[in-house]
Amino acid sequence: MGDLIRQDLAEQPDGVLEMIAEKRDVSMQAVLDCLSSDVASRVAGSLFEEIWGDLTSWGQITFVVYTADGFFECEGAISPGEFGHGYFNVHGDSPIGGHLRMDRCRYIYFVDRPYFGTRSCSLRFINEEGGVMFTIYVGYNKDHTLKADQLARFESLRQKAR
Repeated sequence: MGDLIRQDLAEQPDGVLEMIAEKRDVSMQAVLDCLSSDVASRVAGSLFEEIWGDLTSWGQITFVVYTADGFFECEGAISPGEFGHGYFNVHGDSPIGGHLRMDRCRYIYFVDRPYFGTRSCSLRFINEEGGVMFTIYVGYNKDHTLKADQLARFESLRQKAR
């Protein structure tokens, strides 16, 4: 199956990864694992709290939840959270908040690849079944270039987490 996924990635190097997973009836983890190491790197989900803590200082990011029926995007700052009652609870002045089952986070992928012709950098939080729990994207400027300060933080965090 990996060869077919890599063929799909080669045919659409800036396409939607979720569509490849749906087409091949595989998890997003299977698709992410077929990306080259210079495009995607994986760290243990146990680093979630450390990574989330770093994200709280990034400013406005894009938070995405993707399902088979569509995706929800929210722009805002990442608020600190705390564990309680089986969830990582996120509250604050940001529109990004809720209750996350981070005990189910198996891996976090740092992904740096083109998306419809534009560079895109994201952190994809992967659950025990290989599905994406949610994705956090480095923010864009008005001219659709990545925010330089967040890009530097993304690259630094990726190096530190390895």
